[in-house]
Amino acid sequence: MHDICLSCFGRLPDDSPRTGCEACEYRLHTWLRELPRHLPLLEDMLRPDTGPAQRGGTGRAHAPLPIRLDVLDLIGPGQPVLLADPHGDQTGGVPMAPLLYGWARYLAADFPAVRTDTHGTVHIERCDGARIRGGADVPGLCRWLDAYLPYAATRPWWDDLYEQVEQLLARVRRITHVRPVTRAKDAPCPKCAGWSLVEREDELHISCTLCPARLTPDEYAAHRAQVMPALAALALNMITSMPTAAA
Repeated sequence: MHDICLSCFGRLPDDSPRTGCEACEYRLHTWLRELPRHLPLLEDMLRPDTGPAQRGGTGRAHAPLPIRLDVLDLIGPGQPVLLADPHGDQTGGVPMAPLLYGWARYLAADFPAVRTDTHGTVHIERCDGARIRGGADVPGLCRWLDAYLPYAATRPWWDDLYEQVEQLLARVRRITHVRPVTRAKDAPCPKCAGWSLVEREDELHISCTLCPARLTPDEYAAHRAQVMPALAALALNMITSMPTAAA
């Protein structure tokens, strides 16, 4: 049993089997669903933009590469772990598909499988591999991992999975410049009374930008239903009490 989430260090419910909280699990769900949406952009960006030759500027000792290495580093082949780099001359990181496939294999090897032998005896063993429908590409791997996140959120290695997918998505976003949509909410914060509540599409909670307040969508709906009628009545009263200009 754990007292705190290994990712955000938030408090877990008493006697919870979790190592990752519901908010962090939700966040990782959204990341795994977002990653495949970047693939068309990355594939379009693989070839550098070309244009007419320009006079002046600095010279080039050799022809430019026909592909962008930072994009190839994400969508190309590779190993699930970083290779040894004793000379410190390597850049980039683990590509998307190998990293996700490495975690699928690791999770499958940790997941208990039930088997009944010919004598009717039930055996609980480890899975012999991740069976991914449709192929082990990025969309298929993300769907597979997404389905097993409730189990992953109870394991001692949860924070490693969370951190590595977070870092992978950060690398992707730096290239595609696509960010989660953030929406301002119209009700004030119940703790600091600031008009500072925001909702991000990759977050479970609606959070305040001025204080640590966090609300679930149901909690926000109840709070909004409680405070907004009085605020609307106050605003209407202020408008009607304003002096009108003489004709």
